[in-house]
Amino acid sequence: MQLFFNPTINENSDFFSFDKEESKHIIKVLRKKDSDILFVTNGLGILFKTQITLASDSKCTVKIVSVEKTEPSKYSLHLAVAPTKMNERYEWFLEKATEIGVSEITPLICEHSERKIIKTERFDKIIQSAMKQSNQMYLPKLNTPILFKDFIKIKNNDAKFIAHCEENDKKSLKESLKPNTNTTILIGPEGDFSKKEIQMALDNEYLPISLGNSRLRTETAAIIACSQVAFVNES
Repeated sequence: MQLFFNPTINENSDFFSFDKEESKHIIKVLRKKDSDILFVTNGLGILFKTQITLASDSKCTVKIVSVEKTEPSKYSLHLAVAPTKMNERYEWFLEKATEIGVSEITPLICEHSERKIIKTERFDKIIQSAMKQSNQMYLPKLNTPILFKDFIKIKNNDAKFIAHCEENDKKSLKESLKPNTNTTILIGPEGDFSKKEIQMALDNEYLPISLGNSRLRTETAAIIACSQVAFVNES
């Protein structure tokens, strides 16, 4: 199934139109024509089966044929991950985490972060593309970048973990996870979290965890964490 994304479509819609860029892609690139079927999600768990009524490359219009709701996951995963020095590496993380099943992502600005100015417009497009490619009906939420010291003060009832490289008592993440539990995991920059940040996390009820014996790049650590959460919730 080829999936399209439109955040404006809802259950009360009878017809809707794609924007000019998407319309051109549908008609000129994919060569869709009148009466062809398109599957569309609004990223909120709903799959719309639609039929093209106007095959215009400037305003492709469809009518809704049927609506199918997808049950939300029994758990959520919020990854707060420091931006990498090279944008491409962070973009890779966003793509793969979306495919695996992350619920929410926050770029986390830390003391040792090499990149502290983040533009998220392209990040949004990468997440949308990965959602469509993997035929998922829920679009992960991408938050605006936030300073570590501000993020750590945000109260939530998730199981909360911080992955860091300091030598102290840490359990492995997979030993600490429980299925069907909302989870937040902090992943630091290449230079790791500072000692002050680690202590702040511990003071705010984050549990220190290990992702294995190797020293990992930021984006690799985030994907391993995402994969382990998905695995625990599938078994």
